[in-house]
Amino acid sequence: MRTIITSTIIAAALFAFTGCEKYLDNTKLPAGTIAGTDAYVSDNSVSAIVTGNFLSLTGSGVFSGATGSNIPYLTGLYTDELMPIATSNTTSLAFYANSITSANTSHWSNIYAKIFAVNATIEGIRSTSAVLYNKNQWLGESLFLRAFLYFYLVNLYGDAPLVLTTDYRTNGSMPRTPVNLVYAQIVQDLKDAEAMLSTGYRDGYGTATTHRVRPNKGAATAFLAKVYLYMKEWENAEIAATAVLTDPAYKLSPLSEVFLANNGINKETIWAIANKNDEKAFEYGFYNNAMPPVITNAPSSYLVLVAFNNTMLDAFETNDGRFSTWVRSTEYTGVTPAVTYHFPNKFRSNAAGAERAIFLRKAELFLIRAEARAQQSNIGGAQADLDSVRIRAGLLPTTAATQPGLLTAILKERKVELFTEFANRFFDLKRSGTIDAVMAAAAPLKDATWNSDKQLFPIPENDLLLNPSLTPNPGY
Repeated sequence: MRTIITSTIIAAALFAFTGCEKYLDNTKLPAGTIAGTDAYVSDNSVSAIVTGNFLSLTGSGVFSGATGSNIPYLTGLYTDELMPIATSNTTSLAFYANSITSANTSHWSNIYAKIFAVNATIEGIRSTSAVLYNKNQWLGESLFLRAFLYFYLVNLYGDAPLVLTTDYRTNGSMPRTPVNLVYAQIVQDLKDAEAMLSTGYRDGYGTATTHRVRPNKGAATAFLAKVYLYMKEWENAEIAATAVLTDPAYKLSPLSEVFLANNGINKETIWAIANKNDEKAFEYGFYNNAMPPVITNAPSSYLVLVAFNNTMLDAFETNDGRFSTWVRSTEYTGVTPAVTYHFPNKFRSNAAGAERAIFLRKAELFLIRAEARAQQSNIGGAQADLDSVRIRAGLLPTTAATQPGLLTAILKERKVELFTEFANRFFDLKRSGTIDAVMAAAAPLKDATWNSDKQLFPIPENDLLLNPSLTPNPGY
């Protein structure tokens, strides 16, 4: 077991040493490797491990980065956001056709590998006898990250083994834990993180920074608001969202600046995923900055593999600034008649570090509180929060004035505000209970079939064989 833990720590440390985003790491570390009991003897060494864990989010391509396996890209194809226009990639096509198998969904194994690394880090920090001046920061960040990973695991797969240690004998035979119990652990981890993390943002030295790529207390509170919303704990969701929305550290940015790193002073960002030094934030398969306004050769020449489908385009109201700012229209003249495609264009820069993939931002907190208030029949409060997002987009205030009308309007607003961001659309359809109705209409338009079992992804066959206590998801 010690060998397994050691290899994980070495991998994490080496990852941090080789090309990490400077504002995430920001430590001057000695060359070499860290392993075993030597891993947790100083703030620098622990910072390297924690940094490596965070950087693995983008390095693997599961949540961000230049790979067609990232969750925003694939769930956009899976639902009613995106369509492929020039790809023979079997995984992309399987997701679009709603015909995925365990052979083309690696997220289960990938997320559990990250959870194991984080568990090893949490155990190491808690057990070390060394004096760590920033111990609360490292532990709080790690608990936040574990909550993040389990949040995606249960929303993609449903019930999942709740692995909290590095004991392979226990972990290897664990049955699936009910979603509500996993959520209880997510809440506990976030509450603990909230108590440990500072109000201001900190870098890899543990000193103050304007960059928001390591979670702080506000990020933990904002994530709690989102989790409470998913748990249908409306009052708690409203309380947590209000704590963030009333914090002067967070403000809505102009639409053109929402995803900019902006020298670390983009105040809409609550927590963003940092890229490695050589990575850019633009989404693989969505848009490449080299693409001209009119193209004559195949869109795939510019790594543009998907575009918005008509259902997504129809969701934008006339004069919505998000369409003019976050959507790019390009004519393809390689066919007759020419076709105009509309691409997600939230990330546009080819400059490394200029933009960031944001998991939590203030606009979503307004929508979280709007929904929580509507569910509690606070119609005026829900309207005010919804209008904060609409008015920023150049739209008129909402006309929805009843609870059902507001809930429908908020779900639609989330669709046009949060498109292609961290699987929000897929998860919103599931938690709102509308996915079967929406996909029954969307699936025929892409020559696909839909049934309710497809709300969950298939668990890898190899994991089912190795652990007889695991059961497959229905329909697979």
